[in-house]
Amino acid sequence: MTETAHFLDSGLREKVIEHLFVGDLLRCLWRQGVRDIEVLRAEVDRAGYDLVLEVGGIMRHVQFKASYCGAKTARVGIHTDLARKPGGCVIWIWFDPESMDLGPFLWFGGEPGAPLPPLGDRVGKHTRGDSTGNKAERPNIRVIGKGQFSSLSTMESVVNELFGSLNKSASG
Repeated sequence: MTETAHFLDSGLREKVIEHLFVGDLLRCLWRQGVRDIEVLRAEVDRAGYDLVLEVGGIMRHVQFKASYCGAKTARVGIHTDLARKPGGCVIWIWFDPESMDLGPFLWFGGEPGAPLPPLGDRVGKHTRGDSTGNKAERPNIRVIGKGQFSSLSTMESVVNELFGSLNKSASG
């Protein structure tokens, strides 16, 4: 698959990655004996999150970012409203562009029950310029560099960051 396909069909690719992630997450939780799971999708992308996950009373508002392995992406834009949501976090999913296998994952978030870490002051800009070439600021977007994320190699590590050490209270 070419870089062009990833660009032209990015909306479809985003949904495929999200579905693969949710499936892998649910499989991982199932293997751990966890059954008290809720997955809620945002109908409108306005508040900075793509879905809400709740396991054993721990709620996470998750914003996904995705890049294919080999991409030169060094930073992502995060909506400031995510910081106001319970357990806001960002999972930057790297994936194989041919097989669509997921991983590694980059994590930006606090411990379960904690708010999103500070986003900093670097305001995002629109990707396209106006008629004069000026790229207007996006006041609700903050730019976070790849170095501010923690690297996680497995879905088990992602589950641990999201929900901490799961015990019988998280099982059903």
